[in-house]
Amino acid sequence: MTTFDDPLIIAGRAYQSRLLTGTGKYKDMEETRLATEAAGAEIITVAVRRVNLGQNPNEPNLLDVLPPSKYTLLPNTAGCYTVDDAVRTCRLARELLDGHDLVKLEVLGDPKTLYPDVTATLQAAEILVKDGFKVMVYTSDDPIIAKRLEEIGCVAVMPLAAPIGSGLGVQNKYNILTIVENAKVPIIVDAGVGTASDAAIAMELGCDGVLMNTAIAEAKDPVMMATAMKHAIIAGRLAYKAGRMPRRRFASASSPTDGLFF
Repeated sequence: MTTFDDPLIIAGRAYQSRLLTGTGKYKDMEETRLATEAAGAEIITVAVRRVNLGQNPNEPNLLDVLPPSKYTLLPNTAGCYTVDDAVRTCRLARELLDGHDLVKLEVLGDPKTLYPDVTATLQAAEILVKDGFKVMVYTSDDPIIAKRLEEIGCVAVMPLAAPIGSGLGVQNKYNILTIVENAKVPIIVDAGVGTASDAAIAMELGCDGVLMNTAIAEAKDPVMMATAMKHAIIAGRLAYKAGRMPRRRFASASSPTDGLFF
């Protein structure tokens, strides 16, 4: 958590943690549980097309280790490359989760980069919002598109920092900064974070949160990395709220020089 008086508000609900985590790529469900707990995450994203949420009764169910009574589930449309597939997946999630309407929309355009198909994302977002979904949307770091998704009615906009799973960190700080400055809904960096300093940078830019999966799951020690990410998010948020000192070309004495005794 950050501070008790600084909650993250998503679709009218308050969360103390600004770190959202995924549930894929771990070696087993026990590691998934331990890393999620270490991260302090309250919102966890699940790939409906890849994770068993009860649709396969003879397989381990993720909800047994990460129950909806403890976490806010964020079903996502990972692996969808068309508007129809994305919309259908969200509707399936709503059925599986008894009317759950908070979803993460992603419509991919390329299997190599997993870069979003922005045109299809806009179309799917319009359909889902009209259908009563609360849409958190993965998109490019284009400030114009981010604003358009907000205007459609998405409850959070989630620009990539770098390609999914790349671990490259925030590649275009100025685009992210512009998105944040123009937004009236939460901006959550989604994709590209590799280590704790990347998460802190995203938060120092003024982002409202960070969603990550690979950076934790593919670390040599996922539980330890999850702990590091929790603290990085807290530090970055506090640094943003505190306001950093101005950058200067030359030195500025830490102590006053007036009234010296020698």
